[in-house]
Amino acid sequence: MDHGLKFSDPARYARTLRRAHELVISGVPRPEIPTPLVESWRRSMALGISPDQHSPRHLHEVAEVLQLRQEHRLQQVMPALHDLLADDSRSGRHLLVLTDASGEILWRVGSPAVLHRADQLEFLEGADWSEAGIGTNAISEALVTGGPVQLFSAEHLVRTHHEWACTAAPITDPATGRLLGVLDVSGPLDTLSADTLRMVRCAVRVAEALLGTSDAGTSLSASPSVRASRQPAPPPMRPAAAVERLELLGEKPAAVFADGSRTPLTLRRAEILALLDSRSQGWTAEELAYELHGDAGTPQAIRTEMFRVRSLLGGAVESNPYRLAPGLAARSDAGQVLRLLREGRVADALEAYRAPLLSRSGTLAVQLLRDQLDMAVASAVRAGGDASLLVRWLATDMGSADSLAVDALGRLVGRGDPRYLAFRASTGA
Repeated sequence: MDHGLKFSDPARYARTLRRAHELVISGVPRPEIPTPLVESWRRSMALGISPDQHSPRHLHEVAEVLQLRQEHRLQQVMPALHDLLADDSRSGRHLLVLTDASGEILWRVGSPAVLHRADQLEFLEGADWSEAGIGTNAISEALVTGGPVQLFSAEHLVRTHHEWACTAAPITDPATGRLLGVLDVSGPLDTLSADTLRMVRCAVRVAEALLGTSDAGTSLSASPSVRASRQPAPPPMRPAAAVERLELLGEKPAAVFADGSRTPLTLRRAEILALLDSRSQGWTAEELAYELHGDAGTPQAIRTEMFRVRSLLGGAVESNPYRLAPGLAARSDAGQVLRLLREGRVADALEAYRAPLLSRSGTLAVQLLRDQLDMAVASAVRAGGDASLLVRWLATDMGSADSLAVDALGRLVGRGDPRYLAFRASTGA
């Protein structure tokens, strides 16, 4: 295959890659897709990412990202990267992106037109572009390989990314070698040139050189009082008794307080709270880092996030190890479902089970908790021998594919009953 076609005839090269993409997805190896990319596709799909998926996982709201920027070391090099690579003029065609060490987008710069195209892919601040967040892309590959990467069209796993060419490289701390983030330049296929990778590499070298001459964005010559004045003030702690319950079922997790107020939770914070809710003995920072980020997780990142969680919820979350305070334990809506099942109140549990646990989360640890909750409710409903409960369960999103429940319903009401026939048709049982 002539890889030079990506520059001379990008449309033709993209068509070749798309044909190879479909074959590889269906299990037929193709030389156009190298083995490391195929392995990345497999890892992504094992994490629940579909080639037809459109939305990445969102970890923070844009307003929260503004705060994260102020606390991040790459804040100091963003002006230089902007000068070197950004094109935010009205006719600009590529996007400059800077992520943190986990792949969450903290900065993006581009023209109104290219930002609009990026918005359609939810390629925006607060979105997770790691493998677990949206599958194989240049940012995720830079995180996995630790080196510069260029992905063109259908080398991306997700089909809606096949109109894009992306070049990314990691930025590391020159003093410690620790990964700080990923620099990415993305745009339509014909914006890629033979010089794009070289320019991104050069920009990374400039960024790392600047990082080596200063201290986390503060001039070495600045006085301690000046450095202290630049640190963001921590958010105020809420009173310990304020938290009434946690809402973790569905797409809009929230903390509900005793005064009736409801505070939305970012997906990452909700994932942490779901893990805390699942284990009374608590979690260490190291355990949470692994459960949420795999081998790339760091205890320091968890401690930073837990500081924000505790600032939001006050004494409702205890530390050493991290766990929910006794007054909040089992007070989530998911915990209520399990409690009702343990009490034998299956009908009430089914009524309380209104949506899957954190339905937008693709984190494996949360997926396992979600599956366990599904199985607990399904088993209780099937064992109850109540046709009306089986019908209610099969009518939910969580129970709609439960073929065992369909069989149980058939045994209770008869194979000719319209309810059985309708659910049998919908599940293919």
